[in-house]
Amino acid sequence: MAIHLITKLAKRSIIQHSQRRLISNTICGSQFVSHYQQCRAYSARSMNTVAAATKVPKNHFISFPFFLRTSSPSSGSAKTQMGFLAWYLRALDYRPIITKSISSAIIYAAADVTSQVITMTPSDSLDMIRTLRMAGFGLIILGTAQHLWFNFMGRVLPKRDVVSTLKKLLIGQFAYGPLINSAFFSFNAALQGENGEEIAARLNRDLLPTMIKGLMYWPMCDFLTYKVIPVHLQPLINSSFSYAWTIYLTYVASLKKAAD
Repeated sequence: MAIHLITKLAKRSIIQHSQRRLISNTICGSQFVSHYQQCRAYSARSMNTVAAATKVPKNHFISFPFFLRTSSPSSGSAKTQMGFLAWYLRALDYRPIITKSISSAIIYAAADVTSQVITMTPSDSLDMIRTLRMAGFGLIILGTAQHLWFNFMGRVLPKRDVVSTLKKLLIGQFAYGPLINSAFFSFNAALQGENGEEIAARLNRDLLPTMIKGLMYWPMCDFLTYKVIPVHLQPLINSSFSYAWTIYLTYVASLKKAAD
């Protein structure tokens, strides 16, 4: 009888222990599931926060984190190019005038060398003084002029619709164009030792034909620049378009004095 009672109590104890373990496991499992769901929700919120923080603003042409993210770690050349472009854009933000001036100087120097190579004979050599004159114009005058002009146009006519773009184009052709070309011819003539009368004679001979020829090239370039390119990059694009034009322009500027 006692053995039967002990056996019965032992079975009851085992059953109760098993029930407690089952309940405990159930509670732990519920807690685990709840914790797992909380972790997933927190992770999703964190990812959304990071995505919002790193999103490229719509009113910016490009941003530095975008370049750093998209550069392929497996391509050293692409990485270098992205790094240089990021550096250049950063330089435009911190030192806009000097950056645009140096860019213009390099482009004008390259255009002059190209112009000389096209026109020289096998016995000729590069005129580095002439190249330095052209680079000096880009460094001293053009970079600052472009910075002031494109920022002024961006403030006066901030929209990029077709009508506003055409207004900028016309103002550039009939105001900025004659002024900057007059400055170009005068600057180079003065560095070649010409006096005021000789500079005036050169402008009388070269300025109007240059402006007429420019009407066949610059309107489309200016339209694309004003319509598509952000203001802080417009001087660079304008100087890039100037490369082909300056090949002709440096040739005209190197002609003999009008009085000869």
